[in-house]
Amino acid sequence: MTDSHLTRRRLLRYGAYGAGAAALGGTAASWERLTGADIPGRDDGSLVVATLGPAYGPEAIRTLREGFRELHPDIKLQINAVQAVDWSDFFAKILTQVAAGTAPDLVYVATEGVQLFAQRLGVALDTWVKRDAAELKEYFADVHASLVESMMYEGSLYQLPVEFNAADMYLNRQVLRRAGAQYPPADWARDDFTTLLREMKQASGSRFTPYFWTNRLWGGVVPWLFANGTNLLAESKAPGGEWLWDSFYPAGQRRGRGGGFRWTTPQATHDRVEEVYDYLASLVQDGLCTRPEGGNGQNLIGVFSTGRVGVTPAGGFWAGGLHLAGMKRDGFDVQYFPRWRTQRMQYGAAGYALLRTSKRQEEAWEFIKYAARKDTLTRLFTTNQTTPARRSMLTADRYAETGPAHWPVFYDTLDRFPDTGPIPAPPQVAEVEQLLLKHTGTALASPRSVRPALRRLQGDLEKAMERDV
Repeated sequence: MTDSHLTRRRLLRYGAYGAGAAALGGTAASWERLTGADIPGRDDGSLVVATLGPAYGPEAIRTLREGFRELHPDIKLQINAVQAVDWSDFFAKILTQVAAGTAPDLVYVATEGVQLFAQRLGVALDTWVKRDAAELKEYFADVHASLVESMMYEGSLYQLPVEFNAADMYLNRQVLRRAGAQYPPADWARDDFTTLLREMKQASGSRFTPYFWTNRLWGGVVPWLFANGTNLLAESKAPGGEWLWDSFYPAGQRRGRGGGFRWTTPQATHDRVEEVYDYLASLVQDGLCTRPEGGNGQNLIGVFSTGRVGVTPAGGFWAGGLHLAGMKRDGFDVQYFPRWRTQRMQYGAAGYALLRTSKRQEEAWEFIKYAARKDTLTRLFTTNQTTPARRSMLTADRYAETGPAHWPVFYDTLDRFPDTGPIPAPPQVAEVEQLLLKHTGTALASPRSVRPALRRLQGDLEKAMERDV
């Protein structure tokens, strides 16, 4: 079996991604819908691009299609917004299409799926990047090296990042005033954070939650692990990548870079991991935060905007979300995640992955370059629904309407803290994430639950990481 022709049985092993794999047992009609066999333009010679539906609405799709047609009138383009609950569900549906032989040419892939797609389905972009180096110099000069490194796998580059979101800390200004507290300094520490939560709780009613967070891989327990100088899986760098770093980045920015991240040995029972869970359990015990909920955090916008939550981790995407929910730009602000042993922070990024099954790889490369252009992203990201990967796009004008006042935090999370890195997402990410969510919920049930839950998490992670995806 070659990498470009995965069997249906093997793809079914990705069931942890959600409803996509389960739907394989449905009717013939639903199979056509899942695989995309009934999508117009499937076999008419079009370059087919699959995106996550909720992230790309009709206007965004029209913007991408019309702009690309102006540059490349000879390339027919079909953009399919796949409706999915989250990234996991989206990946499952793409894998289903691959199994059915109706794979798109390009897939919009977030950090959670970069290594999965690179290992089994993706095409390295190295040859094209080297060939078009002169054209791409402006792009790389505008994009932080860490974002690019997160799209590398074993020495090769598989995507050009177009957006990212770091887990910074949002603060409700109304709640700060109510507590008589000030906007925290950039170097605030974990103990400062705890003190702020206590002040917020003391000044608010019983229905108020000082700190609210969502149980997921991005923005859940992982930012606290990073702050405490640890990670869920042992982290290292793959060798290689000099071909890219030496060509596009000055010495200071390429120092310490490699051929992409490696996440290997589980370390859930490490002392520093246990410290993080003990700390979060103490916040729950003291009524300073609730036990983390699952989901994508959309339910949080309402309670935060109405002053029932004081602090929560979120990225640049939340500026647009809070604005759409009716929150004024001076009603909230953002600061770096608080320092513990370190002030290293985490992020997730996204870009387009080229599939090996594509028969239009040259055309696909032209779309990848087009999608990473500044003028394209400027037209696409008009509502601050994300943080552009291009540093030059973060300006006072961009945040003049939506806020927050300290908007430079979004990109400075990378610039001021260059060791900030991606969430741990090995090729086995589907099972890793499910195990993390499951055992985190159990661990925070009570202070006595932490150690046994982490032991179970360690054992399950060891089994998951041994499996060949």
